[in-house]
Amino acid sequence: MKKNDLIELMIEDIGTDGAGIGRCDGMIFFVKDTAIGDKIVAKIVKIKKNYGYARLMEIKEASPNRVEPRCLYARACGGCQIQHMDYPSQLVFKQKKIRENLIRLGGFEEAFIDAVMEPIVGMEEPFAYRNKAQFPIGQNAAGDIVAGFYAGRTHDIVSNTNCALGVSVNQRILETVIGYMKDYGVLAYDERTGEGQVRHVLIRYGFDTKESMVCIVINCKRLPREEVLAERLSQIAGMTSISLNINQKNTNVILGGDTRVIKGRPTINDALYLRDVKDFKRIGEKTVYQISPECFYQVNPVQTEKLYSLVLDYAGLNGNEIVWDLYCGIGTISLFLARSAKWVYGVEVVPQAIADANENARLNGISNVSFMVGKAEETLAERKDSMMRPDVIVVDPPRKGCDRKCLETMLWSKPERIVYVSCDSATLARDLRVLCDGGYEIVRVRGVDQFGQTVHTESIVLLSKLKSNKLKHINVELEMDELDLTAAESKATYEEIKDYVLKQSGLKVSNLYIAQVKQKCGIIERANYNLPKSENSRQPKCPLEKEAAIREALEHFRMI
Repeated sequence: MKKNDLIELMIEDIGTDGAGIGRCDGMIFFVKDTAIGDKIVAKIVKIKKNYGYARLMEIKEASPNRVEPRCLYARACGGCQIQHMDYPSQLVFKQKKIRENLIRLGGFEEAFIDAVMEPIVGMEEPFAYRNKAQFPIGQNAAGDIVAGFYAGRTHDIVSNTNCALGVSVNQRILETVIGYMKDYGVLAYDERTGEGQVRHVLIRYGFDTKESMVCIVINCKRLPREEVLAERLSQIAGMTSISLNINQKNTNVILGGDTRVIKGRPTINDALYLRDVKDFKRIGEKTVYQISPECFYQVNPVQTEKLYSLVLDYAGLNGNEIVWDLYCGIGTISLFLARSAKWVYGVEVVPQAIADANENARLNGISNVSFMVGKAEETLAERKDSMMRPDVIVVDPPRKGCDRKCLETMLWSKPERIVYVSCDSATLARDLRVLCDGGYEIVRVRGVDQFGQTVHTESIVLLSKLKSNKLKHINVELEMDELDLTAAESKATYEEIKDYVLKQSGLKVSNLYIAQVKQKCGIIERANYNLPKSENSRQPKCPLEKEAAIREALEHFRMI
């Protein structure tokens, strides 16, 4: 096979970027805009040793799960990767994705994961759910100012002011900003030349309060006739906060470091309600949050209420527990837990987020919380006072997962329960392997679909400290030579292990990394093998994703 060849594929799965996966003559091909079950003709656009990329040319037989996207720009835009799949099949795909990552990357047994995994929590209406959107501003070929989203893998703007996932007020806000720019000769930013004034329009919306925020990111200190822009935007119902954020750097980072309010408040408010985890109907009082342009706040408030209600349910609080909320942000989860805990300690590395968290605690009249600026692992380790030792740890890290030191500190703290919230089930699986090897067991797993029409989903896991009385023992008879662990080494050479890891995961691993993992697994190396040349030598530690891949190889060769 070669570039530009036409091939027929049956789409069997969806990749992490939303591309369909099919096989032809033993090779894997990735094809965008396909659904599981599609029988297609595709043209090869790039080919590697064991895989390739192809472009969809014809759907010979459509999947029964294929639907017409609601958005006209779904195929061109990089935001909604699977809008062409019906929503029930999206949920099936996401449930399978979480399950397979836990098994394949975490090394957990299929039967065990099936026993602890609960049905994914879907949406009643998987459109118009986002409370935040960041629209790049640019010019099209005709020189007209456009707003929209970047096409997949590019910085080409797909003009669309009415995103199907966003709230309806977005369109009027964008049209108002573009109208002002045309009237006063304000130019769109051109990242190739670094010229132009308006880079992005960031919009936030409070679903409970109906308050709107507009933050316009500019490549200058001031805009012409700012008061006109502010007055026009303030005519939109619910408009509460209008600000300018200055970003004059040549960077892909959207927001700069300086934000200036030109009308209204610097923040908006929104609220989340506790829900019954059986039918997810609202119960109890609401928790109010103050939201700034820069802060992290979950983009789907309806699903966030379900997610945080599950966090509270998994935490199993009775009012006597000390809870640590790591990566706490503006205190969203901390304040949700505080009404059911003795005390909650929130930790976040961003100072402004902690300032917002303290203000949110004040807004809600919650006094049994303390928020601290610092790295999660360092702050937790410094508080060795037994009065602050956690009974429960809740952790909601960024997509890259927990820092290795953070995981080690969590294990050192020995809480009774750990509730892990994750937006990436691959890094979740990696971290769960470390926690379970350190003395915890998975009790419950559940997906919560925060991001309908995309390949992303949220996951929540409850881990409990492994009790010795839960261990099961059996009596076996072993021949003495079976106890010689060096015999296990002979089942696969280092080169065979490296080849297996490369083929299964695409990762390259060294002899040193294999030796480190074998030592962790109890496969004792021969005397003086792979030792550093001096006592002060510092050897690199095997990364967690490579450790998981090596463990999988050792299991394959029946060495563990």
